[in-house]
Amino acid sequence: MSRPFLKMNGLGNAFVVVEARDQPFDPSPDEVRAIAARYPHDQLISIEPSRSPDTAAYVRFWNSTGEEVGACGNGTRAVAWLLMEAGRTDEVTFNTDGGPLSGQRAGDHVVTVDMGEPRLNWDQIPLAEAMDTRGIELQVGPIDAPHLHTPGAVSMGNPHVVFFVDREPDDALVRGSGSLIEHHPLFPEGVNVGFAFVKARDRIRLRVWERGAGLTRACGTGACAALVACARRGLTDRKATLELDGGELTIEWRTSDGHVIMTGPVELEFSGRL
Repeated sequence: MSRPFLKMNGLGNAFVVVEARDQPFDPSPDEVRAIAARYPHDQLISIEPSRSPDTAAYVRFWNSTGEEVGACGNGTRAVAWLLMEAGRTDEVTFNTDGGPLSGQRAGDHVVTVDMGEPRLNWDQIPLAEAMDTRGIELQVGPIDAPHLHTPGAVSMGNPHVVFFVDREPDDALVRGSGSLIEHHPLFPEGVNVGFAFVKARDRIRLRVWERGAGLTRACGTGACAALVACARRGLTDRKATLELDGGELTIEWRTSDGHVIMTGPVELEFSGRL
């Protein structure tokens, strides 16, 4: 069955967005991978009918390798922009497997999204055993001289671990350590792996090895997790600019309600039919 889709991106993080409010869309892992092979992207997104009266839609996300995931920050901005355009409104709320999300216009093709509260308990990440998520018991390298150790762990509707590094994270570090940690037994659902270099209290250079997608140009939930992890360790303030390979995001962890707020651009590339 043919159906319309849009190809979009947020800071180079690419998405195929499928309209599924008129006809059901429940792709198998093989079908997700086939769509990714035809239209290369990081996440496949479907916009489904709302399941509650106070939201505009229900949104699902899949990695290009076929796994369904709970949230995607850059994809959330893209969906919020589409729903606001369709509804001719400046704000919107929708539900996901990771919980409710909302978005507001912040300029021309710039969207602010409320990503909700970070999950910080070990069993919310989830981890395989109880530990302090400000700095978990994990290291990479020799036992007596690890080159990575004691990362923070945060869930933004999907699991993240954030290593704090003292220099710009290069490809070798991100690919080598990211692929090693992604399926570590400590993370029963796998994990997204961030490498955060704090340049100032309001600026973080971040690179992310994304669960199921590998090294990505941008990861919105990863940027949120990195800001929260850095702030919890006292390395930054609760608002900062995150420098990713694809561009910059502004992230704020509000003190008023504990929600994480992300602002960044969206781009519509083209439309087509699957």
